Amino acid sequence: MRKVAIIMGSDSDLPVVEKAAKLLRELEIPFEAHVYSAHRTPEQARDFALCARENGFGVILAAAGMAAHLAGAIAANTTLPVIGIPCKGPALDGMDALLSTVQMPSGIPVATVGINNGANAALLAAEILAVQDASLAEKLRARRLADRKAVLDKDAGIGERL
Repeated sequence: MRKVAIIMGSDSDLPVVEKAAKLLRELEIPFEAHVYSAHRTPEQARDFALCARENGFGVILAAAGMAAHLAGAIAANTTLPVIGIPCKGPALDGMDALLSTVQMPSGIPVATVGINNGANAALLAAEILAVQDASLAEKLRARRLADRKAVLDKDAGIGERL
């Protein structure tokens, strides 16, 4: 199975990417995590992206706040799927990061999940990898069924709580 890369622009993004790492572990998807900044370590971010496919990666998650150029900088240097995770920052509650991540120019796509939504980024990465991995697809199906059951269980008990 191909690995997932988790790249964060700063270690302050760690609480967001921990959710992604937890889900990847649960799904038994191998991953690596690194801190590379689009602005402070652009050469390292570029080099990682250029070699990602040959290093066994299948999807790259890129978490960054504020200007949030990391996902775009990574995507510009690879044809692997890149999933941007905009992170909440101190000034605009993450809207700046969301817009920076989602508004990529034509030709350099970045899939984007919601602000601070590392969990959805991991699930999307798993779905991408599951296109070629039937056992992973089954794990995702089982997870969806468990999520469905949890909601229906809550529905069954809500009348008692009201």
